[in-house]
Amino acid sequence: MSVFTRPALVGLPGDRTAAREIASSAVTTLSAVLVLFALLAPNDLDALTPEAFVRLPVEALLGVAVVLMLRDGARRIVAVSAGAILGLLTVFKAIDIGFGLALNRRFNPVFDWGVLGNGVDLLGTSIGRTGAIASFVGLTLLAVLVIVLMALAVLRLSQVVAGRRTASTRVTAVLSVVWMVCAVSGAQLAPGQPLASRSAVAFAYDDLRQVRAGIRDRQAFAEEVAVDAFRDTPSSGLLNALRGKDVLFTFIESYGRVAVQDSDIAPKVDAVLDAGTARLKNAGYGSRSAFLTSPTTSAGSWLAHSTFQSGVWVDSQHRYDDFVKTDRFTLGGAFKRAGWETVGVVPAHTEDWPEGKVYGYDRYYDSRSIGYHGPQFSYATMPDQFTLSAFQRAERGKPDRPPMMAEIDLVTSHWPWTPLPRMVDWAAVGDGSIYDPMPSQGKTPEEVFTDPAKVRGAYGDSIAYSLNSLISYMETYGDDDLVLVFLGDHQPNPIVAGAGADHDVPITVVTRDKAVLDKVAAWNWQDGLHPDRNAPVWRMDTFRDRFLTTFAR
Repeated sequence: MSVFTRPALVGLPGDRTAAREIASSAVTTLSAVLVLFALLAPNDLDALTPEAFVRLPVEALLGVAVVLMLRDGARRIVAVSAGAILGLLTVFKAIDIGFGLALNRRFNPVFDWGVLGNGVDLLGTSIGRTGAIASFVGLTLLAVLVIVLMALAVLRLSQVVAGRRTASTRVTAVLSVVWMVCAVSGAQLAPGQPLASRSAVAFAYDDLRQVRAGIRDRQAFAEEVAVDAFRDTPSSGLLNALRGKDVLFTFIESYGRVAVQDSDIAPKVDAVLDAGTARLKNAGYGSRSAFLTSPTTSAGSWLAHSTFQSGVWVDSQHRYDDFVKTDRFTLGGAFKRAGWETVGVVPAHTEDWPEGKVYGYDRYYDSRSIGYHGPQFSYATMPDQFTLSAFQRAERGKPDRPPMMAEIDLVTSHWPWTPLPRMVDWAAVGDGSIYDPMPSQGKTPEEVFTDPAKVRGAYGDSIAYSLNSLISYMETYGDDDLVLVFLGDHQPNPIVAGAGADHDVPITVVTRDKAVLDKVAAWNWQDGLHPDRNAPVWRMDTFRDRFLTTFAR
């Protein structure tokens, strides 16, 4: 027995030492990989390529130089602080990637936190509110873990550098020369990926600059809102050419240029528009179409609605938050001052909306008050046909009423565009229970979002449904005193619209009244429901003033 015992006792301490060395090397290596990833990773998914990580980050060289100059106590404090900041920047990069996919823009670290809450609500429509909250909590914990691990990783590397001062100094000196040569020569392995990297510094600087620009923009926006040519216009100077008309401003969610032009979606939607033009013409209607440039894309419908109504450019959450605190003269306010009854129909709202008073509505319908007792279609609280039917019953169908102006927001074409309802006979819409079996008969978001082509197809189907609902409403309930203006709020997200897509959305005026069409003729919009690439393009914030000017008398 002693023959075997002695070698084991002798070898055990050596084994433990070797294991500790291996573990120590592994921790150091993982720390270095984690820090280099954080320093080199871009905040754009398209730029997340292998070439992005074959670069020399100046931040690492500067970090080593600082560590070599500090004593132990100060070194630990600086290392942990720098690591936590680097971890936070890494989290912001990940959020930027998410914003790029969903909203086609960067995350603003001061003003965009409310948008994250909207994202949770949106996710809840697909996986349930409990699942969405759990996902948000999980991502928050992951973000905290990234910050903690990054702090520990930088601390670990600082200890290694401090323990090997001579070697660290020599290596840093050589790499600094290499970095300067690469920086001067502009050497790069791939376009836009210079070997001499300072991406973390640039990212942090861009974020700080974005914050500073946002703060300055608040003052600029306040000055824009204060200037209003129509604020003091008396009722006698407003909308005289529309007296006696019902005017409906109807937003179709995510109805963008991609739906009607230069995409695999366009043929299907264009066919609906062309057929709709003919159908409405047979019913005595004329129509004119163009494009508006929305202040937002992919999401943020409220930014488009407020821009359209107010005549000021509301392209950020902080501008919107400031706008709803003002007494800005809106289209709703103009019609109300001129004697119309004003109505807001916003079926996507499931909670109180006190800021909506800025639009000057006499009455307001949301998902709780519109009388819907059918199923939800993913995000869409109700089908567009029901929204229009309920509005007709509650408002336009009332006898002996005054002329009415309404903003109606249609939500069936909101992401994720599936499952979709089907058109039913208007007399059968009722309280919406007729739609009960339809969600289970359609495709789930999980089925569709495995294939970008299926996503685009579902988007096209949803836009076609919304358009057919409006066209059929005009055929069924339209009359000589109805003017319909329908438009998109923004382009769909980049999965459908593509990266770098413009912000243009179609807009159309429909009416039987030739005098109204003659007024619109001065705008040089195209005939029919289908604008092509030669159609005029206005910024969305110019519509209010042009509309009020055109129909003043």
